[in-house]
Parts: sequence; structure tokens; C-alpha cells
Amino acid sequence: MEQVYTEKLLGREARGRGVSSNAVGRYESTTRDGYDDGWAADETLPPLRTEVSNEMARSLITYNRSPDLPFDRSINPYRGCEHGCSYCFARPTHAYLGLSPGLDFETKLIARPNAADVLRKELSARRYKVAPIAIGTNTDPYQPIERGMKIVRDCLKVLSEFNHPVAIVTKGTLVERDIDILAPMAAKGLVRVGVSLTTLDPGLSRRMEPRAPGPMQRLRIIRALTGAGVPVRVMTSPVVPGLTDHELEALLAAGSDAGADAASWIMLRLPREVSQLWQDWLSEHEPNRADRVMARLREMHGGRDYDPRWGHRMRGEGHYAEIIAQRFESATRRLGLAQKTDPLRTDLFAIPQQPGDQLSLF
Repeated sequence: MEQVYTEKLLGREARGRGVSSNAVGRYESTTRDGYDDGWAADETLPPLRTEVSNEMARSLITYNRSPDLPFDRSINPYRGCEHGCSYCFARPTHAYLGLSPGLDFETKLIARPNAADVLRKELSARRYKVAPIAIGTNTDPYQPIERGMKIVRDCLKVLSEFNHPVAIVTKGTLVERDIDILAPMAAKGLVRVGVSLTTLDPGLSRRMEPRAPGPMQRLRIIRALTGAGVPVRVMTSPVVPGLTDHELEALLAAGSDAGADAASWIMLRLPREVSQLWQDWLSEHEPNRADRVMARLREMHGGRDYDPRWGHRMRGEGHYAEIIAQRFESATRRLGLAQKTDPLRTDLFAIPQQPGDQLSLF
């Protein structure tokens, strides 16, 4: 039987993690509650270790019809993310697996080691029609376990062989490892990378995103990528009202100085279980700002913590949301980040010859 600790005990055990709760997901029929019976008062609890399970994927490309997104398909080599960002909007997806969107999301990860093989098969299908594939829109593809598993790297090799366009979103410095693949693809107009930059305050970053690279490391990533000819978008996401919103112009300037040629922003999103996890984080780490942060968010969502409507969920609405949008537009124009970027090329896509294929006569 799983042992569940009280928040006080769990807080010690979960040091270095993004949240301290491991409440069950919304699909579970029972709940778990822990209490201190006094027997383990002096016991030193072991740290939480990251566990990785393998899942053999039957399909890999996921399609969406959301008008909020600039792409209609994505791939996710991993479920869960060890970066442990306390605000991560993807946390509720772990509930589909019977796991907690809390600590389970950042400690019980699922990898798809056959992802590259499945991707090759899907791209080779006669009915497949090429369009840019997004990687990293749910969980970060360059989280720590990618260093050893190399699933993302293998997928990039496949995309490169097919001359398939790809857009990557990450906070991870490990993306620099794959410049040998990304740079030649970029030279063909096949790749663009988005680097998420939430704050320039290393202390705040460490509290909000405990296992993600710090802000200076992310700026170094932008320099390395752009120096190799890989175009980069600086993503000031999420903007946290009352906590990081004052940094918006500084974040954009830092990204521009590092070589980014485009920018985007998204307001903090708190779907489902993320809302309570985030409020718990605020109470622990920013108690003096908690009420202000939540008041701003509710102001933008009609009194609710979050409104999932298309056309609304990414930015919110109202006076405050309009001010953020105006500040972003003004700063990007001034910094040269507002120019429309060239679309990724799709005309180079071709299924590579495989051993045993009959060669064309023409």
C-alpha cells in the first residue's frame, strides 16, 4: 500500500520538487489522506526519486483543431516532466494515467522508447500530408531523462531524413546537443526553436521551476542556437500577474540580445488541478503576493481561476490583459521582434528510400 505523508512531512521529502502535494487525480474513485501518528517524528525521510517507465507507443502524432494553436499536430516522447514547474498547465494529463498531477507528474515519468520507429511509419503512410510538427507543447522534450534515452534525438533524425518541418519548445539546455541535426535542417528552412523565459531572477526561477535550467542558461541556449543558424523565438510564458509581469520588457530585451528574432507570450493558465497546486505554491513561497496574483487572474477570467474557452484561455480579457498585450507589442516593435517570420518549408518533404524498395525509373 502506498504510504502518504502529511504536507509537513512531505515537504521535507519533496525538497527540490515543484509542488508538495500528491493529491489523487480527478478520475480516481477514492482519495488518500496522510497523518502523523507520532511514531516517525524523528525519522529522516528519503528523498523522492524519479521513476521512469517505458510505454510502447502504438501511434505518436497527435492532431488538434484548436484555433489558439499555430500547429495542428504534435508529438510527445515523454509523459510527465522532471523540470517540476509549479505552474505547468500539462499537470492534469497525468490524471488520465491514474497518477497525481502533483508530485507524480514530476517523479513518475513515462518514456516512449519506440517513438522514432512509430514516427517513421506514420510519416511513410500514403495518406500522410505534411505540415509542421510541434515537439514540447505538453511536456519538455529536453528534460533530464532525454540525456540518456535520446528519444527526441532519434525522432529528429527521422524528421531530418524526411525533410519534415518541426517546431520545438523547451527550457532544456540539452537542445544544444542536437545542433548537429538542427543546424542543417535550419539551413533548409525546416526548424524553429522556442525557448521559454519566465523570469530573470534566478532565485524565483529556482522556486517556480526547481529542476529546469536557470535564466542565464536559457539565454546561453539562445546564443548557441542562433549562432549555429537555428532561428529562435523567445517565449515569455507564462506571464504571472503580480509576480513576473514587471519583467516583460526585460525578458524580451534579453532574448533579443541573445539572438532571438521573434517573441510570444501567454498568460498563466491554471486548468483543473493546477489551480490548487499553484495556490499552495504561492502560500508557501510568495504569501505576501498570493492574494494579488489570484485577484488579477480572476479579474481576467470572469471571477474564475481559469476560463478554458478558445480565444480566451491563453491571454484572458479585460483591462489588465490589454495592458500586458500593449506592453508586449510596444516592446517587440522596438526590439525588432515583431516582424513576421517565414513559415517552415513543407515542399522538401520526401519519404526516403528504404532497403528493398524498388527504385523509380525516372
